[in-house]
Amino acid sequence: MKEPASSFRLQALGVARCHAVVIALLGVALVSASRVAQAQVPNVAQMSGVPLPATDVPDAAVVVRLVRGDMSNNVVDHPVELHGGPSVLTVRTDQNGRAQFTGLTPGSSVHAVAVVDGHRLESQVFPVPAQGGVRVALVAAGTAASGVVAEAARPAPAGPGAVTLSGQSQFVVELNDDVLEVFYLLQVSNGGRAPVTTEPLVFALPSDAVGAAILEGSSAQARVDGRRLIVTGPFPPGATIVQAAYSLPYGRDSVTIEQTLPATLESLSLVVTKIGSLHVESPQMSTHGEMPSEGRTFLVGSGPAIRAGDALTFTITGLPRRASWPRWTTLALAIVILAAGAWASMSIGGKAAAAAERRRALQERRDRLFADLVRIEQEHRAGGLDDQRRAARRRDLVAQLERIYGELDQGLAA
Repeated sequence: MKEPASSFRLQALGVARCHAVVIALLGVALVSASRVAQAQVPNVAQMSGVPLPATDVPDAAVVVRLVRGDMSNNVVDHPVELHGGPSVLTVRTDQNGRAQFTGLTPGSSVHAVAVVDGHRLESQVFPVPAQGGVRVALVAAGTAASGVVAEAARPAPAGPGAVTLSGQSQFVVELNDDVLEVFYLLQVSNGGRAPVTTEPLVFALPSDAVGAAILEGSSAQARVDGRRLIVTGPFPPGATIVQAAYSLPYGRDSVTIEQTLPATLESLSLVVTKIGSLHVESPQMSTHGEMPSEGRTFLVGSGPAIRAGDALTFTITGLPRRASWPRWTTLALAIVILAAGAWASMSIGGKAAAAAERRRALQERRDRLFADLVRIEQEHRAGGLDDQRRAARRRDLVAQLERIYGELDQGLAA
C-alpha cells in the first residue's frame, strides 16, 4: 500500500486541489484550477459573482443573494437581473436578500447583474444545470452610507457568545491511489457586530487520519495538534476561514468517516470525486446526486443543519483497490526461482551458480515489470490514470522487458 501523504504534501496540494474539485463541479472557473500550491482562500469580496452548485435549489433554478459588505448585511427589496436567456429577467430580493429565478432553460448560459450604490455587480457566466440549481452571491462594498457596515466597523471589545460553521463550509474528499485525501473548507461565522470569545473549537480527527496540516490561506487562529484541529478565538464579525486536510489510508472497499462538530453546522455540503463505482451515503444528506464536468464526475450531497456536539457521518463505498494476485504471483515465482537457484548452486560450480543467480535476478525483475504492466492497466480502467501517462509508462516498461529478455537469451546461449 502506498505510504500516506505527509503534512508537507497536503500543504503543497491541499488548497489548489480542493479548489480544482469545486471548479469542476461548477463547470465554470471558480478559482484558478491547478495543482500549484499558491492558491488562496477567497474572502467575502472575492466570492462575489462565483456560482456554486446547490442540490437544495429547484432544478434549473438560480438563487442570487445580494449583500453589502459581508454576508450578514442583506440588501432587501432590490432588483436583480438575470441575463442570457431570450429576455432579461428581473426579480426583487426578499427579506433574506435573495432573488430566485425558476423555470430556466437547462444548458443555457446566464449571469446575474445588480446595481448597488451606483456600482454594477456582475457574476461569472455559468450554465443552467438540468438537475439541481445554482447559488451565487453579489457583494457590494460596505460604505458609511450603508449604515450597518459602518457601525459594525467600529472597534468593539470581545465578549462571550456563540459562533457557527456557516453554510458556505464544505467537506471535500479526493481519491489518490490507496489514500483518501480529506479537506475541511470551513467558515466560522460570527453574525454579530463585535468579536466573540468562546472555548476553542476542537475537531477530533478520525483515529486513522495521518499527515494532518493547516493549508495556506487559512486563518492563523487555526492549528493542528496531532489528530486535533484547534481554532481559537476571539472570532471577529463575519467569517473566519479555516482550511485543513489529512490523509486516510484504506485497505478495503468502503470507509466510514465520522467527525464530531464543536459548533453548529448551518447546512451540510459534501463533495466526493467519483471513480468507477464509488458511492457516498450519509443519514444526514437530504439530497444527493452526480454532477459531471470536464470529463470528471463528482458526487454532491447536501443536508440540513447539524447541531454542535453531533457527528457528521458518511460512508464511501466502491473504493478501487489494487489486485493482490500480482504480488502473490511474484512472491510464488520468487520462491520457485530461489529454490531452483539453491539446487543449481549445490549441483554445479561457482561459475554456473553465479550465472543462475544472475538469471534469477533477471527473472524477478521481469516478473515485477509484468506486474507493473497489469497494475497500470487496472489503474487506467479505474479512471485513475489518463491515456497519456498510461502510454508513457507502458513504453518504458516494455523497453525494460526487451532488455531483460535480451540478457536472458544471451545467458541461455552461453
